[in-house]
Amino acid sequence: MNDALRHPATEHLLQYFTSDHLPEHLARVARPCADLADKVIAVVPDGPELTAGLRKLLEAKDCFVRAALDTTKEP
Repeated sequence: MNDALRHPATEHLLQYFTSDHLPEHLARVARPCADLADKVIAVVPDGPELTAGLRKLLEAKDCFVRAALDTTKEP
C-alpha cells in the first residue's frame, strides 16, 4: 500500500486491502483490488468521495474473495 501520509479515514480503509493473511488462492483474487486502491490514491486527493470509493472497492474485494471461497480449492 502507499506509504505517503494520508487522511486517517483513507489509512483506515487501506489496511483492509492487505492479503498477506489469506491463503494464496484467495490472495490472488484480492490483490488486484489492492493494486487498484494504490493506483487511485496515487492520483486522487483525500476527501469524502475517495473514502466512499475505497469503501465500495473494499466491499467488492470482500465479495470476490467470498465468491472464490465457493468456487476454488486450495491446491
